[in-house]
Amino acid sequence: MPQDQASTGQLLARLSEQLSTLVRDEAALAVVEVKTKARAAGLGVGVLVGAALFGFLGLCALIACAIIALALVWPAWLAALAVGAALVLFAGALGAFAVVKLRKGVPPVPQETVANVKDDAAIIRRAVTQ
Repeated sequence: MPQDQASTGQLLARLSEQLSTLVRDEAALAVVEVKTKARAAGLGVGVLVGAALFGFLGLCALIACAIIALALVWPAWLAALAVGAALVLFAGALGAFAVVKLRKGVPPVPQETVANVKDDAAIIRRAVTQ
């Protein structure tokens, strides 16, 4: 039977089936989008922990530098100062990288899915009003 000759019951059954498929597909898209954002946020948190560790090590080296500077006079504290400064700079770079990664994953709202659902609702509204 051609589509323009289908009964109201058949059309409603098709509409129900298509809406069900649409909702399932949008839900699957939302899951994928949230997982992607969570993965990015997880990487950012991991790198931030690394930055904190290197920051702590830098602070330890700078403290050792101060102790050595007081106990001795040149070479040992200069070496400790160089290592401490390098660790602090590295921690700063890791921290900046972590912030970028965290911003990509937050907020973990499936924005693409929300936009698709709004578009689908607008299409359905237009089809119903015609």
